Amino acid sequence: MDLQGFSKRIIPVRPRLFRIARTYLSRPEDAEDIVQETLLKLWDRRHDLDRYESVESLAVQMVRNSCLDRIRSHGYSKTGTAEDIAEKSVAGPTPYQQAESSDNGGLLKKLISGLPEPQRLILHLRDVEEYSFEEIEAVTHLEINNIRVILSRARKKIREEYLKHHQYGTRDQGTAGPLL
Repeated sequence: MDLQGFSKRIIPVRPRLFRIARTYLSRPEDAEDIVQETLLKLWDRRHDLDRYESVESLAVQMVRNSCLDRIRSHGYSKTGTAEDIAEKSVAGPTPYQQAESSDNGGLLKKLISGLPEPQRLILHLRDVEEYSFEEIEAVTHLEINNIRVILSRARKKIREEYLKHHQYGTRDQGTAGPLL
């Protein structure tokens, strides 16, 4: 594969790779580093890429593995550097940020991040990146039926946790106070 072929097949996938890396890593700089490293590895292997059925699936798998390696390394912290934490605490949240943080989107992100890794990856690939089941199969090396089951369980878990958080249709039986 030459430079022009690489630019046509690999470079357009870069934003998608970045979004996948961000699902694993909290700092955008780390996600960008992972994507850059993956693109360099793919460039080094450019002569062998034609034998892969889906180079995009290979790239996604490489990003996923690199992210997991980074997380497993003892030097990685999902909370950010000390400078990041200090900067956030000095400025303090604005009322808009406080309202935004209590929004349902934040809750859903929290629930999704709490899923086991295979569920989180498959849910992200299917519902965010809109991969087909065949593309997810190429990335995860799982059978389509297994992917469907994992996706169903992930969605069910999120639904249950979301409803539990908002306590829709339920009332704590231990309280005798009026309903508000």
